[in-house]
Amino acid sequence: MTTSLETPQTMQDGQWGVHYALEPGQTQYHELCHTRVWATLLEQEWQIRYQRMPEDDDQERWLQRVTDTLPDAELGVQRFVRPDDGCQLHYLPAMSSLATVIRPYQPLTIPAASECTIYVGTLLWMRIQAGSKGTHLMELPLADPSLTWVGRTTMEGELCYSAATFARLVLDAVPKRPWRAITPVRIINERPEPLLLERFNLPTPLLSLHRNEKGHLWTPGVTVICETDMNSARLRVDHDLIAAAGRCELVAPAREQTARGGLVRAYDRIFG
Repeated sequence: MTTSLETPQTMQDGQWGVHYALEPGQTQYHELCHTRVWATLLEQEWQIRYQRMPEDDDQERWLQRVTDTLPDAELGVQRFVRPDDGCQLHYLPAMSSLATVIRPYQPLTIPAASECTIYVGTLLWMRIQAGSKGTHLMELPLADPSLTWVGRTTMEGELCYSAATFARLVLDAVPKRPWRAITPVRIINERPEPLLLERFNLPTPLLSLHRNEKGHLWTPGVTVICETDMNSARLRVDHDLIAAAGRCELVAPAREQTARGGLVRAYDRIFG
């Protein structure tokens, strides 16, 4: 495994949506989440390399630096013909292309005729764009996502990502990191009996991404209403962000659009 010679003291904070510029022969090196990324500009091509890092729960910053040193030759590389003479690099966040099954570390019970809001942080993908026109080169998840199958049978269902969560009920307790987006999930239990939340299917492709003045990323909230049984729950994606997100700007639209009114009528298996 390649070992970084960089230290946090010699690196700067990275940001989404900023135009970086390289000269031919230079490499921009990044450390964020569980991933190292190298983007190199040559006379006729762009080269992208990445490598996973050991998990570090204390990591909070996205570090980057431009260097004249080429990456380790042993790293796998993806090459792209330069789309134009532009030297710009641009990184955008993206939600996953598959729904994400959220599994609380400890199941949460919502009493009869009551509701709660949990705050879920989801892993982001990095989109890399280059040149004066911002041509899309590739995108990569910032950690290795787990896959799971959601459905009644092996023939009927859908492939999803799976992620564990603390299902925090207090927003201030949610870590704010550049590689995770916060989604408020309001669950309304209208049944005359408790609802045991052991897993929840979050429609991540339907969520747009927004950045507030602190650089934190948010998605619109999701509301789930369970009236009779868990199989007939209704899900709605809100139009607006919650007030606690502050003033935000759109940084990435949703991959897929919801029906008018935000109600996801066809979205099945909300609770797995």
